[in-house]
Amino acid sequence: MRKLLILTFLCPFWIYNGFGQKLYSVDYENQADIKVFVVQYENQADLKVFKVDYENQASGNEGRWFFTKYPNQAKKKIFFVKYENQADLKIFFVNYQNQSGWRNRSKMHLLF
Repeated sequence: MRKLLILTFLCPFWIYNGFGQKLYSVDYENQADIKVFVVQYENQADLKVFKVDYENQASGNEGRWFFTKYPNQAKKKIFFVKYENQADLKIFFVNYQNQSGWRNRSKMHLLF
């Protein structure tokens, strides 16, 4: 009984960590789940993104993105728009993993 109680408590954390940010960049806007614009300055972004090299590094919803080779491997398909006002999400690419994260948490739902 005690083990069951502990598993019940820990299960939501396992589920949350299972939601990685595996993305595929599509060629056409109508194929995308989310439209993204890359801003020039960090303070303009909703999300600061770090591109990881391996799929298992993209756990959680904290801006660590892994770009898949095929659309069926991705959790979300994104399209990079040319103009800021066309975007659902504004991002800024950072150089280090510990710099990634949300600046505007109201848009977190876009990547769940």
